[in-house]
Amino acid sequence: MRQVTEALLQLLRDGGRGALAIVVRTSGSAPQVPGARLLLRDDGSFVGTVGGGAIEESVLAELRTCLVDGKPRTIRRDLGGDLGMCCGGRMEVFVEIVESTPRLVIFGAGHVARPTASFARTCGFEVWVVDDREELNTEERFPGCTRVLDEPLAAVERIAPRSDDWLFVVTHDHALDEEALDRYARLPHRYLGLIGSRRKVFRILHRLSVRGPLPPLDRVYAPVGLDLGAVSPEEIAISVLAELVALRHGRPATHLRAIDDPRVQRVLAGELTAEAAAALDE
Repeated sequence: MRQVTEALLQLLRDGGRGALAIVVRTSGSAPQVPGARLLLRDDGSFVGTVGGGAIEESVLAELRTCLVDGKPRTIRRDLGGDLGMCCGGRMEVFVEIVESTPRLVIFGAGHVARPTASFARTCGFEVWVVDDREELNTEERFPGCTRVLDEPLAAVERIAPRSDDWLFVVTHDHALDEEALDRYARLPHRYLGLIGSRRKVFRILHRLSVRGPLPPLDRVYAPVGLDLGAVSPEEIAISVLAELVALRHGRPATHLRAIDDPRVQRVLAGELTAEAAAALDE
């Protein structure tokens, strides 16, 4: 147990992400006791045990799923009936995501950066703002944020990008956006968003491809944000934060509107109770 605790603390210190399983209840003959833990890191390595064998493989599968969708869950297994283990008892295991406070690094301190930083802090992000313009990158404009008075490329060592970082490139210069994208896409990150039109994105990617091998683009979101028809800096910031929150929780960012759901008509006709209709989503 101590080994798992130390590994968990180190994971959080390093800004990492993982999924933790804790045995909460057992009955009959079981290979582990309540309190036993298993930590799966996002790089696939793990520490601890919930009993080995088939139950451990089953829990590891749930941990991997949890890393993808971010949803906590309680799993119950009949060791004999479900898994064919000779123990024959039952185990109940709780699984949840463990991660450090998410960090959003905003490259640029202009009109869009300001509301983005404000909304991000409200949503629980630690916010860094990188811009060498002293008149814009101020405590007054970015209260509670870590401010780096430097250009994006010169700030790499100060920022020390981590695998769970959320990066948003929104500088005052297209050439600087291009250089920042090329540099930071090659460094650890969970998300990298680039502001601009599709035409701007196409041109930047074309120029980068001419210069040499493109950086990895699997976690690059360009243009940044969800398609909300945003125009003002505040609306653009909302579209960016909506994208971040959806990705952070592994959601598809679709409407929650239920009026057109066939179950609504069944509820209205008295064929289905509201509780029963809602339970179908669980």
